[in-house]
Amino acid sequence: MKISDLAASVSESATMKFNERANQLRAEGKPVVHLGIGEPKNRAPETALAASSDKLQDGYIKYTPAAGLPSLRRAIADYTTELYGREVPPTNVIASNGSKHALFNVLMAIVNPGDKVLMPVPYWVTYPEMVKLVRGVPSFVQPEPGSLVPDVDSVIKAVDDNTAAILLNSPNNPSGMVVGGAFLEKLVGFCEQRDVYLIMDDIYRDLVFDGGEAPSAYRYTSKDLDSSHVIVIHGVSKLYGMTGFRLGWSIAPELVTSAINRLQGQMTSNASVISQAAAEGALSGDQNVVEELRLHLQANRDRLLDELADLEGLKVERPQGGLYSFPDFTAFNPDSLALSEFLLEKALVVTVPGVEFGMEGYIRLGFAGSAEDVVEGARRIKWALDPGQPTEIRMGDQVVTRDWN
Repeated sequence: MKISDLAASVSESATMKFNERANQLRAEGKPVVHLGIGEPKNRAPETALAASSDKLQDGYIKYTPAAGLPSLRRAIADYTTELYGREVPPTNVIASNGSKHALFNVLMAIVNPGDKVLMPVPYWVTYPEMVKLVRGVPSFVQPEPGSLVPDVDSVIKAVDDNTAAILLNSPNNPSGMVVGGAFLEKLVGFCEQRDVYLIMDDIYRDLVFDGGEAPSAYRYTSKDLDSSHVIVIHGVSKLYGMTGFRLGWSIAPELVTSAINRLQGQMTSNASVISQAAAEGALSGDQNVVEELRLHLQANRDRLLDELADLEGLKVERPQGGLYSFPDFTAFNPDSLALSEFLLEKALVVTVPGVEFGMEGYIRLGFAGSAEDVVEGARRIKWALDPGQPTEIRMGDQVVTRDWN
């Protein structure tokens, strides 16, 4: 019995591995704190719940066009036009089964076997695996030591004749860093000159802190949508905390959109009509829910950083947006996988090792959960790593003694 070489080439998700171990510990009654997952804990917007409920009550749960309900594509286009400052026709929108699926569709549509897809380091763990699945070659651009964002000239120098696309996530998962306007302006101009696609994974774009913004790549192109090389990925998972609905979208030139429509029609047909209705309800409803979530995340980021501030040897770049912090733990253990395993077993805190994001010695800490979990998780990390902390700590209803240095 055997599996395909393609399936064998795809790595196991480190996040899922740690989730499974955490679930096992919880089943044993252990008070695990989860800082590893990127999932806001807020309720879905009432307008999303009402719209999906109405669709269920209607009882007419049937196929939709593969690209999505016309009304949803219009809502996505209107949302993008208003918040991105760029007119987007609904015909350039494809609604998919989550933003992950939308991105996979885009890569299938534009990458030939052997084509390179460039991605700055650190990158989201799934990017390289997606590129492999479409028979492309993931290629990485490293930042300078101590930085979490490569400079734009390094990205441009990495482009060669085999490069099909550059994949950029801002705010970044795992670092929370945002690329600035000067970076994007130079990169957009270069991509359009060299006939290279710039894929903007904007899933965290509206969750930016301290009065900042994540500039839109559309701002820096004078070309119409069908002539531009900018492709945008977005969705409702992070924006509204609707991870379980699995509804994302791509906005791309007509040539790419038409190809995606054919691909999706053959692979999955349409996204769930219930999820489409929910997404339309969220996009068309009161947007204060987004601001409430953003403020919650910003406050949690501050709680996390404040709690870790006196951990000597830790290096932290202040996240500018998103759901995560990506501190440098090299002073404690340069092997991030071993350190994440240690923190889970000894401190009962789930984290994600930085090696999975292309940067060894770092660990991703999520702050999308409750304020209590964020503070408790940071408190336990300090206790486990700082010999100056008290030797005993309470975890749940038990007192645990540190027996290591």
